[in-house]
Amino acid sequence: MVGVRSVGGVEDIQQPHPDTGGDLPDDQLALVLAAASRAMTACYRQGLSALGLSYPQYVVMLVLWEHGHASMKYLGQTLELDSGTLSPLLKRLEVRGLVTRRRDPHDERLVLVAPTDAGRALEEQAREVAGGVERAAAMSGDEVTALCARLDRLTTQVRGPGRSGTPRH
Repeated sequence: MVGVRSVGGVEDIQQPHPDTGGDLPDDQLALVLAAASRAMTACYRQGLSALGLSYPQYVVMLVLWEHGHASMKYLGQTLELDSGTLSPLLKRLEVRGLVTRRRDPHDERLVLVAPTDAGRALEEQAREVAGGVERAAAMSGDEVTALCARLDRLTTQVRGPGRSGTPRH
């Protein structure tokens, strides 16, 4: 059965699922989470393009703004990025003068990453982008906080024992 539903204000014609002949359930968690992730990333991308940041660069900068500096290992664990993804991303930020990378003087195996003055200067503009995304989502601050807490719990639960990542809060 073909149906029509509105997702984020855009009407979408649903085609029957080829394997079952029926519609996929609207509340199927994987589909809902994937759609929400794509929509939020696209919304951020619009504002971040004016800052010259990609979404992955933005989330790295968020961690650095929050902590002042971080090791590459911590960034990789927190953002669930492997070094093959993280290294070139950091190199691009460093070339733009937004971060510095240096060896930890206490442990040469670790590379420490910190925002430069130019990188810190982007924080206020990035807050404006985040505010625009919150307005687009039409959620109150309390609703955003509750949703973040619920998604954190979901992530922790799904990872299971022994797969704990670094919590956001």
